[in-house]
Amino acid sequence: MVLSPEVEQAPNQRSRLRPQSPINRDVMRRHPLTPYWPRRQTFCQSDLANGCVDHAKELGRSVATPRPTIQDVALQAGVSPTTVSHVLNRVSSARVNEATRRRVEEAAALLGYTPNGLARGLRRQRSQTLALLSDRIATTPFAGGIILGAQEKAAELGFVLMLYSTGEDPDVEEREIRTLLQHQVDGVIYATWYHRRVSTPASLARTPLVLLDCTSDDAALPSVVPDEYNAGRVATQELIRHGHRRIGFVTNIDQVPATLGRLHGHRDALNAADIPFTGDLVAADISETSGGYRTALQLLTGSNPPTAIFAYNDRMAMGVYRAARELNLDIPKDLSVISIDNQEIIAEGLHPGLTTLQLPHYQMGAWAVRHLVERLEHHDLPIQHLELSCPIVHRASVATPARQ
Repeated sequence: MVLSPEVEQAPNQRSRLRPQSPINRDVMRRHPLTPYWPRRQTFCQSDLANGCVDHAKELGRSVATPRPTIQDVALQAGVSPTTVSHVLNRVSSARVNEATRRRVEEAAALLGYTPNGLARGLRRQRSQTLALLSDRIATTPFAGGIILGAQEKAAELGFVLMLYSTGEDPDVEEREIRTLLQHQVDGVIYATWYHRRVSTPASLARTPLVLLDCTSDDAALPSVVPDEYNAGRVATQELIRHGHRRIGFVTNIDQVPATLGRLHGHRDALNAADIPFTGDLVAADISETSGGYRTALQLLTGSNPPTAIFAYNDRMAMGVYRAARELNLDIPKDLSVISIDNQEIIAEGLHPGLTTLQLPHYQMGAWAVRHLVERLEHHDLPIQHLELSCPIVHRASVATPARQ
């Protein structure tokens, strides 16, 4: 049995070179400028073969246990190494049934085996990393679902997602782009915290790109956004379904895609129900609580106030609630309210709970990652511009009107 030479030294203290020591002279001859650092005493695998593990433990020496290999997992699961590779690397084109997939995953977990991401990246000439570059998503509570959806889908597909936030500062954006390119990310998700049109940075022209919650004049860039038109139409239809015919709309003063799409959907829903659309029932202000409060007061103090209000978002709806309370209007008995967002801290915190449409933040984040990875795998995929629906979340703010 051969043991490596012992080095007597206090823990975490550097060994000094001693010319009289044979091993140190040997290190100095081979690496004259490299100091000799002592290593923990290890037990050679040849000793393991000789059954000397117990003796090594008696001497207080750690045993070097070989790392599990893909062959070990294959043997444990009763499948081929190729099947193990397909399962653990999540190869979408591989035909592996669910029982086999579960058996491989359990075997890998039992043995503590994980694929070598660096080796895999070298073979495929990829870093297995994606970047999510956003303006304010990482610092705003309004679109946190985007990050969660993107992270979970990236992990499912075997990628690491790196987050970069620019704070809407062009200089910071360029700096962050330089950083993510230095990390050689495989692709970038360019995201905004509200639906708008953007011009993507020229420095990303050669990088696979997907737009999230934004669109561009460049039709070659895939994108995913909420279906603003149908959200406005469904919200208004819900009020019509409960018998409302005089419906106010408090909306955003900024002419962004959501403003235009929701107004268009609202108007078409009224027309489909033979309810005339009149400008005196539409009021615009900033899309915050204060804006919702001012516009609601404007509509509710008129000569013929609405029996229901469709609010551009949950924050404006909160302002509508405030105005209704000041005017001694009961929600939903005297006034029904519906909006778009489903910011749970607002919608569930209001009394009564706010009926609203859910912006598909989580689904958009997941789709953007999945589509980006698909484009990395298949360069000839057709360009997609997806609009995701906004499901309604029923609470208690909509009822049949007491008056018409």
